[in-house]
Amino acid sequence: MPQSVTVGQDARPIAVLAREGKGPPVVWLGGFKSDMRATKATALDEWAERSGRAIVRFDYSGHGESGGVFEEGTISRWLEEALAVIEAFVRERPILVGSSMGGWISLLAARHLAEKRPDLAPAGMVLIAPAVDMSERLMWERFPEELKRSIQETGVYHRPSAYSDGPYPITWRLIEDGRRHLLLGRPIRTGCPVHILQGMQDPDVPWSHALELVEHLPGDSVSLTLIKDGDHRLSRPEDIERLIAAVAAIA
Repeated sequence: MPQSVTVGQDARPIAVLAREGKGPPVVWLGGFKSDMRATKATALDEWAERSGRAIVRFDYSGHGESGGVFEEGTISRWLEEALAVIEAFVRERPILVGSSMGGWISLLAARHLAEKRPDLAPAGMVLIAPAVDMSERLMWERFPEELKRSIQETGVYHRPSAYSDGPYPITWRLIEDGRRHLLLGRPIRTGCPVHILQGMQDPDVPWSHALELVEHLPGDSVSLTLIKDGDHRLSRPEDIERLIAAVAAIA
């Protein structure tokens, strides 16, 4: 059964699955509209169980088993929740594993922890199709002008998704708040090794986006694995093997 932590002035209940173990704890940060029981997160937990590793998974508000309304979600809120989970359930420098939007939140969390909680600054990071600055670079900049006006007027765009039966709500609140957290355009310092896994057939996060991120990680030990036939999810057995190998190498 999940544990929980309460976050924010509105007391959002955040569901957490924490497994005790040795070594730097792995912290899973999922993607937009994903959850902590999805394929990659579950596979990583099974590896942690086999190898005796500590791992922490959680659902952002409006996702999975956590409380809250998805449409109220912003990068600020989800980052606040990620930091609260880390501070509540992690006792030593973790390995952050961020998938898609979770890659962006991982980098933001690393910056915050380095400044405020250096004892919990990440020991390493594995980023899967990291959607850094996604609200601006992968959403807003791609939208036609008519759609931009509609979002500003109505507050939301219900975007069709290949990963869900229903559309994903893209809110004006999400776009506006995302601009407070943009990382590209200046050096991004993590203070730890970073391994990026990126599919070259990814329609949502182009592999050129991953290359641009690498260019913004000066001075850090950065590895980039481009998977020629890989899609956005990278959830095939061979992709899972690459993910576990990358985490194990840092752990």
